[in-house]
Parts: sequence; structure tokens; C-alpha cells
Amino acid sequence: MATLDRMESLGLLKHRRWEDVLSMILGAAIIVSPLWFKETSMPTMMAVTALVGAAIVVLSGLEQIFLRRWEEILSLFLGIWMMVQPFVFQYGAPLRGWHVAFGAGVAALAILELWQDRNRSLDG
Repeated sequence: MATLDRMESLGLLKHRRWEDVLSMILGAAIIVSPLWFKETSMPTMMAVTALVGAAIVVLSGLEQIFLRRWEEILSLFLGIWMMVQPFVFQYGAPLRGWHVAFGAGVAALAILELWQDRNRSLDG
């Protein structure tokens, strides 16, 4: 019981706007990350990274307007993809570590939001 009270005081039992804003920030960081590390030798990886980052930003923005479960599920899959992508495209550190971390952050936020909304009646 004390754990639930503590979670409530931290705001972890209710979907919060900061979670969506943080996901948008992570998505924007994913978009620009290849440029930070000057990884321009792999145009396919850069294009996929930009698309995934943009999708995360758009989905997170939509969650602020229309809260739907499918948005969080897609965000979870995109976060998992960002963790797997470095191994698919076989690029190395430090960008690999950042993409795994960014993907883990997006996935963790999506799982938190799905858990928070588990008892809510949401369309989708």
C-alpha cells in the first residue's frame, strides 16, 4: 500500500504530459544524432534514423492531443527498433550506444504510459 501511495505522489499512476514531451525530445535527439557523431557514410542508416525519430516525435505529439493505446504501442516498437538498429546496420560506438540508450528511453516511456493507462477506456 505504501508503494502505491509513493507512486501516486510521484505521479506515476496517471498519464502525464511530461512523458510525451520527453518522448518528443528523445525523438528529436534521434533525428540529429548521426550528425552529432558525423556518421554520414551510411545514407540508409541516416534515412531510417530520421524517419524513426520523426515518427516518435509525431506519435508523442498526437498523444498530447488524442490519447490512444495504439500510439503508445507504436512508440514501444519504434523504441525497440532503435535498440536493434545499430546491430542491423552494423555501425559502431559511440552512435550505437546512444541509439540503444535513446531507444531504451522511448520504449521505457511507452511501457510506463501503457501501464498507467491499463485501466482507462481508450479507443484503439
